[in-house]
Amino acid sequence: MHRYLASRLAGMLAVMSIVAVLVFILTRAAPGDPVAVLLGDQATAEDIATVRVQYGLDKPLPVQFGYWLREVLQGNLGQSIFLQRPVTQALAERAEPTTLLALMAVAIATLLGVPCGIVSAVFRGRWIDQFFTGIAMLGASIPSFWLGIVLMQMFAVSLGWFPVSGYGEPGAPLLERLHALVLPSTVLGLLNSALIIRFTRASMLDVLGEDYVRTARSKGLPEGTVVLKHALRNALVPIVTVIGLTAALMIGGAVVTETVFGLPGVGNLVVSAVLRRDYPVIQGALLVIAAIYVLINFAIDLLYMAVDPRVKL
Repeated sequence: MHRYLASRLAGMLAVMSIVAVLVFILTRAAPGDPVAVLLGDQATAEDIATVRVQYGLDKPLPVQFGYWLREVLQGNLGQSIFLQRPVTQALAERAEPTTLLALMAVAIATLLGVPCGIVSAVFRGRWIDQFFTGIAMLGASIPSFWLGIVLMQMFAVSLGWFPVSGYGEPGAPLLERLHALVLPSTVLGLLNSALIIRFTRASMLDVLGEDYVRTARSKGLPEGTVVLKHALRNALVPIVTVIGLTAALMIGGAVVTETVFGLPGVGNLVVSAVLRRDYPVIQGALLVIAAIYVLINFAIDLLYMAVDPRVKL
């Protein structure tokens, strides 16, 4: 166990090192100068050169990378060029909407995807299987921005049940903020449930044909016990995997949904930073998102041992 944890931690450090290098290189490779964008069209070449020296952008790229990596290892992601405050503070201010949105969307996707996939597998080839399979294919094909606009028109504009956009007033209570996240989380949950439906169905179909399932049925056990206790428990490993990857994807990939609904989340922050060429924010946000991916994958690996005792061996 200790050897496994040590190897996994070493692998995580290697992945994060590669991510840090790629993030720095790709950020600098993008066209545009953040200082020129910051100062505007009226700035002279001397003004731009002075500000570049202030932010250390005049130094060679290896030197800039060394300074940035040293600060990252000390827990400092740098200072935003445009926001004029630490990147960690900017990310912390935007973390709550994105985190709550991801958690609500994962809950919706799981509560829809897993039961629908189980029913589809149990009634394989029947009309209900075809229905859920069609729903899954439809969900995988619909663009998130289109579904967001449709739900916004129906439930926000026409019925007035939810706010059109935003995250509530500053200092609003938690229930008000959660109410504002219902529509965007529904969009993400519905679309991502399609993948969970397909994985759950495929995993259950593999298990339902096993000998121990037929033995359980031959003993006269209720069908619900056979499906939920014997089949689902042994099919959970790929299902847990896809749910965990879905959660990571929502945290890092809800940019379009946040933009449509005007949510002040991390996705909007990254988009604004890319448009402004705000290098520290881009690098810090991508590094944090990559770390979340790595940690979720590590948590999934540990969860395997709780789901399937055979993994311990």
